[in-house]
This record gives sequence, C-alpha cells and structure tokens, in this order.
Amino acid sequence: MKLNNLNYAHVSAFAVVPYLRSSLKRIFDVVFSLLVLLFLSPVLLIAMLLVSLDGGPVFYSQRRVGLKGKSFDCWKFRTMVVNAEEVLEHLIATDPKIAHEWKTTQKLQSDPRVTWVGKWLRRSSVDELPQFINVLNGTMSVVGPRPFAREQIRLYTNAALAKYLSVKPGLTGLWQVYARHDTTFACRARYDAMYVEQASFARDLALVVKTPMAMLRGQ
Repeated sequence: MKLNNLNYAHVSAFAVVPYLRSSLKRIFDVVFSLLVLLFLSPVLLIAMLLVSLDGGPVFYSQRRVGLKGKSFDCWKFRTMVVNAEEVLEHLIATDPKIAHEWKTTQKLQSDPRVTWVGKWLRRSSVDELPQFINVLNGTMSVVGPRPFAREQIRLYTNAALAKYLSVKPGLTGLWQVYARHDTTFACRARYDAMYVEQASFARDLALVVKTPMAMLRGQ
C-alpha cells in the first residue's frame, strides 16, 4: 500500500483525541526536551566522543514517515558500522534465517553491524537522545507512535496507518516501554494504534516516568 493511495480525508476525519493536537502537548514537548538536553549534556558529550573513535560520523539520520505522511530526518547517534546498509543486503541475500527475521520483525536480535559502542548506546537508549532535536523542530513528539520507514508501510493495515498518520511519531510510547524487544512489527503497530486511541496528558506522563526503567532493563 502506498501513502498516495490512502484517503487523507479519512485520516483527517479520524476522531483524534483532542489532547494530541493541544497546546499542552506541544508545550510539554518543548520544555521537557530542553530540560533533558541540558541535564544530560555530559552524557551526550561522552557519547559523541566514543562514537567518533572509529573515524565515522557521530550522527546518523534515517528518513521516517511523520504526521500526514510527511517524510523527515530522524536523528540518532550512529551505532553501526559505516557501511551498514550494504552489510544488511549481503546478510539477507546469504542467510535465510536472517532474511526471515528481518522480514518478520524489521530488526535483528543479534545484529553483527552494531559496534561495541553502539551496543551500549542501544541498551541504554542513549542513541535516541538526538531525537529531542526532532521534538524541538516539531517533526516528533516526546510520546507517540514509533517512527517507521516508508518501505514499512506495507506492514500496516489501512486503519492502523490512518491512526499513525494522524499524529506525530514519538521518542517513547506504549511499545517502547512495554514490549519493544518482544513483539513483531505487526504487534508494534497495534501498540501504536492503542496509544492514538487512548492518549492523554496523564498517560504521557506515566509513559515518560516508566521510560527510564525500561532503559535500565535494556528493553
């Protein structure tokens, strides 16, 4: 399914919870992001230093689909080898198990492309801290559905995709807190749809509070 084939009138007509379009959510996004970047600046500097040790770029951006299907650059600390895409293509072409795992989950449990620094950054979720820049520029929210790549659209049902496109993707959310290493991509999409249906300021605060524990557990 292509985004062009989705009826945007249907997306606009979807009964989005008022809070998701409120000034309160945007104010929280901006204030919280600035505070996190300020207090975690030493961690950011250490991460930048460690990532740069192999001579590659510190930051890595991927094109992701956001509100109303608009593409944006989603920023992270680089956690993989520089030629990660080429390595993935080779692995998929030569290893049937890896090809099946990637098709099912869109990720690899033991990804050989991840560097030693990247493993620590991922376990702690420090690799995603640069996404607070995305929150500040308005392409993402602190809490929301996990941002996905355009080629992953085929994994969504029409209903789930309409819900996803009706809000900004988030840094954390139901899937990220509760089951990000234990579910298929289809299940992840259901968690994201649940968030859109049930979002509230209190629920956002609860997810933000629970996120550090999920990070410490390495989830």
